[in-house]
Amino acid sequence: MKSYIQFVSNVSKLCGIVAALMILVSVLIVCQMVWIRYVLEESSIWQTEFVTYLLIAATFIGSPYVLLTRGHVNVDLIPLYVKHKWRVVMALAASALSLAFCLLVMITGYEFWYEAWEADWVSDSIWEVRLWIPYFSLPFGFLIMSLQYIADILSLIRGEEMPFGISNDEAAEL
Repeated sequence: MKSYIQFVSNVSKLCGIVAALMILVSVLIVCQMVWIRYVLEESSIWQTEFVTYLLIAATFIGSPYVLLTRGHVNVDLIPLYVKHKWRVVMALAASALSLAFCLLVMITGYEFWYEAWEADWVSDSIWEVRLWIPYFSLPFGFLIMSLQYIADILSLIRGEEMPFGISNDEAAEL
């Protein structure tokens, strides 16, 4: 179980690195697009569409890393005022509901991606990118996020992680 948690943690970190690189590439392409359009006064064909797809993919692929590092917004008013046992119950319930949502989006996203693959969908732009390529980030990102939620649930059950990141000392101070 510990090896699973470590493996998923490493995959989530890798996803974070990949997402950061996608954002960096997007910034560079926007700069290149501005140069082409306003300095060279030529038209850009693929840049806007590519950056849009890349930023969306960075969001989906980077989400497991955000979950791993607890970078999302966390409302912890109620958990601060309840006993540790109830914090664990609340954290498990929240993680289980989030896992169910992620699995649902992953399955639906996979069906959407597969339909784009089978029907050989292309974008309506001049570039005509094969849409299964950018659509792949949806089921992939939510698959890794689901694995990260499972790792988080296992860590909570084993007592290796404090629910909502609140230690008993922090709660006692209130």
